[in-house]
Amino acid sequence: MRRIVSLFTAAALAACYGGGERAGEGAEAGAAATISLADVAGKWTVQSMAEGSDSVLVTSELNATATTEGWTTVLPGRDPISQHVVVGGDSVVMHAGPFESVLRPGVQVTTESSFRLVNGMLEGWTVAHYQGAGADSVLRMRTRGTRAP
Repeated sequence: MRRIVSLFTAAALAACYGGGERAGEGAEAGAAATISLADVAGKWTVQSMAEGSDSVLVTSELNATATTEGWTTVLPGRDPISQHVVVGGDSVVMHAGPFESVLRPGVQVTTESSFRLVNGMLEGWTVAHYQGAGADSVLRMRTRGTRAP
């Protein structure tokens, strides 16, 4: 149940933030394009930055497939972390965790991310929920992915 609530939270984030590509010519005005996982499939270098900053906090590798199965994130020096993936309209929503945080060693974290494909790049937001962190338990980060060579 908690995972479903988290996915709906991430989907709401996708709806509220970021401007993705719009449908091409002849499409209904204002209608969002539907993202194709085939267009996203491959290896991406993803940078996460604190909201309101261009300083990169975490760089990871996202391995995306042409389906919602088999997606992983690899953090430096770590085993791959499985992603639960849902597609909604022009967005890909991912859920991972809990796993040990890179930013807060020894603390477990769960993440929800929402990406759109914009001009060949992945752009979106990641929300990290830290276990047992009290009032400082949530961190929201801007994320940007570039296709790896």
